[in-house]
Amino acid sequence: MNKTDLVNNISEKNGLAKKDVEAVLNGFLGEITEALAKGDKVQLIGFGTFETRKRSGRTGRNPQTGETINIAESTVPAFKAGNKLKEAVN
Repeated sequence: MNKTDLVNNISEKNGLAKKDVEAVLNGFLGEITEALAKGDKVQLIGFGTFETRKRSGRTGRNPQTGETINIAESTVPAFKAGNKLKEAVN
């Protein structure tokens, strides 16, 4: 399912305009993105937690040349599913 499918499904199930659903979804995703960029955690009880994690620097290898390269430390987004989501999937 992609974003368009999600907007269409929510619109049909709730009788809302697709334009309104898309605006709310974009706002929701924007707020999560802003919170993660600030280093905050977003916890939705029963669904899951969005957070950032540090990925330490390491040594890698260029597959084409075999040359050793240094990969810098980075911060990456992560999602941990909540119990209700895990139960629904299983």
